Amino acid sequence: MKISDQNPIAAILDNHPVLILDGAMATELERHGCNLDDPLWSARVLLEQPELIRRVHEDYFRAGADCAITASYQATVEGFAARGIEEAEALKLIRQTVSLAAQARDTFWMQKEDEQKNEDPAADQRQRPKPLVAASVGPYGAFLADGSEYVGHYGFSDERLTAFHRPRMQALVEAGADLLAFETIPSLQEARVLANLLEEFPGTFAWMSFSLRDGQTISEGTSIEECVQALEPYAQIAAIGVNCAPSSAAAEAVARFAACTEKPVLVYPNSGETYDATTKTWHVRESTACLPFADSARAWYEAGARLIGGCCRTTPQQIAEIAAVWRD
Repeated sequence: MKISDQNPIAAILDNHPVLILDGAMATELERHGCNLDDPLWSARVLLEQPELIRRVHEDYFRAGADCAITASYQATVEGFAARGIEEAEALKLIRQTVSLAAQARDTFWMQKEDEQKNEDPAADQRQRPKPLVAASVGPYGAFLADGSEYVGHYGFSDERLTAFHRPRMQALVEAGADLLAFETIPSLQEARVLANLLEEFPGTFAWMSFSLRDGQTISEGTSIEECVQALEPYAQIAAIGVNCAPSSAAAEAVARFAACTEKPVLVYPNSGETYDATTKTWHVRESTACLPFADSARAWYEAGARLIGGCCRTTPQQIAEIAAVWRD
């Protein structure tokens, strides 16, 4: 099924300097009182309180996000099967993640249009595009729920990874997302598998976002330059970059991505805290004291990033800070 005849990222960047992404979903759900101590992580909320997912999406749209990333990062057929949920119901839940984000977007946009009936709509359109819904496709390591998305050496064949990712990708495309978000990808093998799978869905675009070992390499140790070279021929990969890395490593990685590709570069780092996969807790490192988020965003832009947002432990307030920079 075709999502769009036009690359939705290019459509926005043709008229705006930056496409502003949203921030953390799971940690915002925790702020709303959700218990995510579960292998399903934020996907658990789909079963219990889906209205809170829509509320978080609305918070980010009001903060200024041009794109919502769905709560499907940890939502997989195999993950739901481990909870006794049959495939048909699992696919329905996966499609629901797109519906929740789209409902939040459409409600926000309608309210915004009502508020501005007496203003110049052309001027407002120049200031802000109608937001997108990017359907999250997390790595196989996220399903393992042991921190493997920051290691990447699964030891599985391409065929195994393809069989794992295909049902979710098909469900998300059928649900009508504007694009797919391949995110926190730790290995070039898995990136290639996803890029090849994407060709089964003509007209569907996606971004490819890696997790990092450091500013020069992705989590498994492959260089950024090698990753770019491998993905450059895939026209449906509409942007490439990094997420869920500390700001300092992300800034160096952005510059490396921008130096060797014409594709738009994206960056949505975490807050700088470190995740312990064993205890499933976050820890602040003294060395992560950093600039205000808006100042960091300016540095990422200067390094070459054109899609900018936040990942784990970032908030709507920080997305609002980014939006203030490019919409003031």
